[in-house]
Amino acid sequence: MDQTDFYNDLKWCDDCGQYMRYLMSMEHSYCVTCGSKVRLFNEQDWEVFNETIKAGRPKGGRPRKDRSAESA
Repeated sequence: MDQTDFYNDLKWCDDCGQYMRYLMSMEHSYCVTCGSKVRLFNEQDWEVFNETIKAGRPKGGRPRKDRSAESA
């Protein structure tokens, strides 16, 4: 797994059109280059992220408790 830290972390800046370093306040994060608000992902990466999450989610709700061991 990749090690991440503050100095290498990037967020998407719409104004710059790429992932940029940022400064974080209590409510928002801002691009260090142009000063505009940044977000975690661009639109395309956000869609891929959501599809990946949906694909990994088990079907039919939460797993049930195995009761076969209790009746033995």
